Amino acid sequence: MPDQKLDFKSGFQPTLRPVLGAKKAFVSNMITLSALQEGTIIHVLAEPSAPAVEDRLRAMGKGNVRTVSPGQWFIVSDERLAHGELKALLDALEPQAMGVDQSQGRVRIRIEGKMVERVLAKGTAVDLSLPAFPVGSSVTTLIGHITAHLTRLEESAFEIIVLRGFAESLWDDLVRMSAEFA
Repeated sequence: MPDQKLDFKSGFQPTLRPVLGAKKAFVSNMITLSALQEGTIIHVLAEPSAPAVEDRLRAMGKGNVRTVSPGQWFIVSDERLAHGELKALLDALEPQAMGVDQSQGRVRIRIEGKMVERVLAKGTAVDLSLPAFPVGSSVTTLIGHITAHLTRLEESAFEIIVLRGFAESLWDDLVRMSAEFA
């Protein structure tokens, strides 16, 4: 993904560089590890007892909704939301919930293949078998020593969301954990 420039009213235009941009995808016939596009990640927080917040989030259609914990979700999209769209989304959450843009603070990684559960089992204690963790399931867990948010996207594919500062370290760990299947 090429560097992106944001247009701020101040005239200051930071250059956004993908944190995993220099990492080559790990590809074998049993495991594929790839960096996902750095689009939008909104962390939504509400009272755990707030009525139908998750249903409202899904109905908004601004991205895929991932459960984080009671009263917390991520809205994830490959596309960046323009400032106006982001503001409208955050305003629409109120008063039951609030959102925090985490797009620059978190990175998404995709890991997939026949041995994906075995690779991930090396780093987490979560039971990732399909009956225990079906498609669409999400959990916040440790992978090794790094906190990550894990979602099963397909039968043999997972998305990992990790804090930006830990993304390279987690990537390197995932490559080492996948090495036996190269």
